[in-house]
Amino acid sequence: MHSLGLDLSDRAGARAVIVDERGAILARAAGGDARDAVHDVTRAQAADIGGIASPIDQADVAVAALQVVARCTPGAAAVVAEHWLGAARDANHAVCLHIGDEVFAGLLLDGKPWSGAHNRAGAAAWLAINPVERQDYRRLGSLAAEVSARGIAHRLSWRIQAGDRSRVLEAAGGSLDAITGAMVFDGARAGDGVAISVVRDTARYIGMAVATLAATIDPDVIVVAGSVAAADLMLEAVRQECARRLPADGMNDLRVEFSTLGADAIAIGAARIALTAPA
Repeated sequence: MHSLGLDLSDRAGARAVIVDERGAILARAAGGDARDAVHDVTRAQAADIGGIASPIDQADVAVAALQVVARCTPGAAAVVAEHWLGAARDANHAVCLHIGDEVFAGLLLDGKPWSGAHNRAGAAAWLAINPVERQDYRRLGSLAAEVSARGIAHRLSWRIQAGDRSRVLEAAGGSLDAITGAMVFDGARAGDGVAISVVRDTARYIGMAVATLAATIDPDVIVVAGSVAAADLMLEAVRQECARRLPADGMNDLRVEFSTLGADAIAIGAARIALTAPA
């Protein structure tokens, strides 16, 4: 049996995958709206597809003969993907903190996704990490304002406006508005001092968020995923910051990992949810 998973959480466009029961990706498509993604992926792979799962309820998505068997939050799909194929395999309790254009988390308790009393569990964008009251905190959430891809770009832009010099501005063609989170990471890898400082602060914020989730949920593992999950730059720093904010025994019982599943992770998790949905 094969399954189609649809990820509608990315501003860049919908992403769809078809997977088999072992998790092997048989086809993928990205870009455009949900209709385009479903059309492209099913055209690329003619298969006996048992169902489709979408992280967002969009009843107008044309899925031809496919039966929509499950809908879930992006966070639930993310943590299910990690539990199935990623860094949370064999964990009974897990959290996936997804950081990219958006910030959210998925919680897995007793091996099952948990959405909370009002389907708001995992609203990690609103984790409070700074006592300062800023307008963007009220609009986006404290954590998202600091560590989302756009938040990282904003923090470097503010440093430049305050007088710091960074080669990242040159990479952005001299436009502060054109700076992206990816450019900041590239600058840090190239040795740009301001970019390194911004990435260091980003790792501290993420480490604080991970520690808060660990103290609240007590999971076996917390996986950081999404486009901001630059393991080469931040994994050890996130672990160190988390360790600073938890008691020793709490850290001894916790694994902190960065995802290796890439951009298809949420679609993979959605496909897994479809595979395991009751008939």
